[in-house]
Amino acid sequence: MDKIYDKCCGIDVHKKLIVACFRKGNKQELRNFGATTRELLEMVDWLKEGGCEMVAMESTASYWKPLYNILESCELNAIIVNASHMKAVPGRKTDVKDAEWIADLLAHGLLKASYIPDKDQRELRELVCYRKSLVGERTRELNRLQKMLEGANIKLSGTVSDINCKSARNILEYLLTGEFINEAKYDEMYEKKIIAHNLKASKEQIIDDLNGFMTPLQRRMMKELLSHLDELNAHIKNLDDEIDHFMKPEEKQAVQVIQDVTGIGKTSAQAIISVIGTDMGRFPTDGHLAAWAGICPGDNESAQKRKSGKIRKGNALLRSTLVVCAHSAVRNKTSYFYAQFMRISAHRGKKRAYVAVAHSILIAIYHMLKDGVVFKDLGADYYNRFNKERKINAYLKKLKALGWEVPVVAV
Repeated sequence: MDKIYDKCCGIDVHKKLIVACFRKGNKQELRNFGATTRELLEMVDWLKEGGCEMVAMESTASYWKPLYNILESCELNAIIVNASHMKAVPGRKTDVKDAEWIADLLAHGLLKASYIPDKDQRELRELVCYRKSLVGERTRELNRLQKMLEGANIKLSGTVSDINCKSARNILEYLLTGEFINEAKYDEMYEKKIIAHNLKASKEQIIDDLNGFMTPLQRRMMKELLSHLDELNAHIKNLDDEIDHFMKPEEKQAVQVIQDVTGIGKTSAQAIISVIGTDMGRFPTDGHLAAWAGICPGDNESAQKRKSGKIRKGNALLRSTLVVCAHSAVRNKTSYFYAQFMRISAHRGKKRAYVAVAHSILIAIYHMLKDGVVFKDLGADYYNRFNKERKINAYLKKLKALGWEVPVVAV
């Protein structure tokens, strides 16, 4: 078998240990390094002195990231490889054997590099991931607040649609003073617009819902919780500003373009672009992008029988964002995505239908970014445009089976 690289290095990455196998022709040298920056730089100097042409390593957790960043900044060619693509021979599992095996596969060109975006896009992705984590933490805090309010028999969620809105916050701050809301106080708060004028609940119902029994301990706990919510809202706002400032002009334009797709908002668009980028040339077809994202059906067939088509693992941020967009898209009953969801969920279930809609959304995004086309919703009646006569005959047969007779029209 011909060699692709005469001088290459295979690395087995761990949290505090780096095992490197440097191949030079028919010879190889093994060394162990720590995971500190100083030791990683020593390894880089060792590889440069030997004239290393390419470095390959497993995508082990997040331990590969600092090593890859250092190799990239020192202008050493490096690739990240999916661990499942280079399983060592069974019975030969040691760190040294792993490094030797990786180096051997790399030398003969048998490793396929995983897609690793450039440094700016990786940093943008970290910003978006952190914002998502903070939004999730805010949601958990709001759930805790709702639980406390129910414990105090305050039915605020039955009065306002969102307990995080301004009107709900004003009501909570007044209740935490230990006062009760009577008709006179309600009228005063209504006039000052402390209580919003667009609440659907009646005056009597609002007063009954808001007058519960709150202990001093519950008040102190709620004050701490509201203070934490304010901090989270401030941090999320700062991250929103940082993301807008950090994004490049072409990324901002792409975010604006894909918001035309039903179900995609600004936050979701930023998350999607931070993962896939703006250059679709790295994905030959929309199927390659869907497979990389882990949002397409699995291919599992044996003896001409289709087995489980469970989706494989892909980018968690992209997949979760697309599924959230799918939930939003199917609420629009005039969109194609709603028709697709209803068609698939009837015989495959709702969860698979949401994944199918997410798959369609990603395909639309791919062609919008690659071909520059404008998104055009096919409409909820898309499937009804085909085979009209056959569908009419099928419905007539069902009606006849139920006992309905076609009325005879006298001529």
